[in-house]
Amino acid sequence: MRIFFSVGEPSGDLHGANLIRALQARRPDVECVGYGGPRMEAAGCRLHTDLTAHAVMGVVRVLAQLHKFLDLASRADRYFRHTKPDAVVLIDYPGFNWWIARRAKAHGIPVFYYTPPQIWAWLSYRVAKMRKFVDHVLCSLPFEERWFRDRGCNAEFIGHPYFDEMHGQTFDEAFSAELAADPRPLVTILPGSRTHEVHDNLPMFLNAVAAVRKQVPNARFAVAAFKPHQAAWAKQLIAKRGLDVEVHLRRTPELIRAAHCCLACSGSVSLELLFHRKPTVIGYRIGAVNDWLQKRLRRVPYITLVNLLETGRLERDLEDEKRFSPENDPRILFPEFLTRTDRSADIAAYIARWLTDPAEYVARVERLTRLRERIAGGGASARGAEVIVDVLESRPAMPLPRPHYLPAPTEAGKMAA
Repeated sequence: MRIFFSVGEPSGDLHGANLIRALQARRPDVECVGYGGPRMEAAGCRLHTDLTAHAVMGVVRVLAQLHKFLDLASRADRYFRHTKPDAVVLIDYPGFNWWIARRAKAHGIPVFYYTPPQIWAWLSYRVAKMRKFVDHVLCSLPFEERWFRDRGCNAEFIGHPYFDEMHGQTFDEAFSAELAADPRPLVTILPGSRTHEVHDNLPMFLNAVAAVRKQVPNARFAVAAFKPHQAAWAKQLIAKRGLDVEVHLRRTPELIRAAHCCLACSGSVSLELLFHRKPTVIGYRIGAVNDWLQKRLRRVPYITLVNLLETGRLERDLEDEKRFSPENDPRILFPEFLTRTDRSADIAAYIARWLTDPAEYVARVERLTRLRERIAGGGASARGAEVIVDVLESRPAMPLPRPHYLPAPTEAGKMAA
C-alpha cells in the first residue's frame, strides 16, 4: 500500500507524522511518500521535497513563490501518472493542496483530506472544490462534520490530532526545573512558526512587554523561537530595545507548561494553550491588503479555534461590527486582536490583570478546564488511519499504468493471447 502525502505547514508535519505512525501500526507494509516536513521524514515518509520550508501566508507572499508551487504540482502529477499511489492524503494548506487534489482525481486516485481547511470561516464557496476533488473529509472539529455533510461532502469527525501529540508529549525535565527555580511569574511569548509572522508580531508583543513591566516589575518574559534564525533575530531586537526577555529555541512545550499566562500569534498553538489551560492573549498583525480581504471574506466572529469551540459561534453577525473588539465580548476565552495597528496597550492590560488579579485568573483557568474536558480527548490519528485503511482495503486493486511507449492492446491481440 502506497500513500502520497501533501503537507505544507509545520503543524501539519506534526499531524502527518502521527498519522504515518498510526498507518504503520495498522499496515506495516504501508509506504508513505510525497511532500511534508522533517517530522514526517523521521516517521518514515520518503520526502520528494520539504514543503514546510515554503510555508507562507498572504496574497503577496504566495504570488512571489507561485513558480515553485506550480513546479511541485507538476512533479506530483507526473508521479501520479507513472506510479499511481493507492491514495493521496492532504493536510490543511488548501491553496496548494487543491491543485494536488485535482491532479489526483484526474488519475482516479482516492483523495482524503485530513484536518481540512477552515473553509467554513474563509471563502466558503470552496466547498464546491471539496465536493468535486475530495472523496473523504476527515474532520478535526466537532461542528465540521455536519457543516460539510450539509453541503454534499462525504465527511466524518475523527477528533483533532493536535491532542494526540499533547497526550503523548514529553518534556525536558532539566530545563523545566531550571524554569521552575525562578519564582517570578513567567509570561511566555509565542510569535509564530513562520518567519514573516515573527517579524510582523514580535515588535508589537515586545511593546506589550514594556507596558506590562511598568505595572508588574517582577514579571518574567520568555520568547519561544521555532527556528535558529528567528531566535537570532529576536535576540537582536530585544537587545536593541534594552528589554529583559529570554529567548529559547525549540522549547515551546516547556515554556508553555511553565507559564503563568501567554501572549501568542493566532494558529493551532491555541489548542496547545487550551490543553495546558493557560490564559492567553492572541495577537496577529496584518497588512492593508489582507485586512481589506479578511473584512470582506471572513465568515466567523473569531479567528481563534478555542473561542469558536467554546462559544459555538460559526456565523458572523454582519450587523455587529463590535464582534471584532474582544474587549467588548466577555464570552471569549482568549482575547484576540487581528489588527493593522499596534494594539500592545490592550494586550498588556489583559496580561497585567492576569498577573495581579488572582480571582480573574482562576476564573479563566476554570473555563479552560471545562472546555478541555469536553473536547481534548486523543485518538484522532488512530481513527484517521482506521478510516483510510478500511476504505483502501475495500477497493479493488488498481493496476499500474502501462509504460507510455507501449500501445493499448487491441481486441485481436487479446484473442491471440
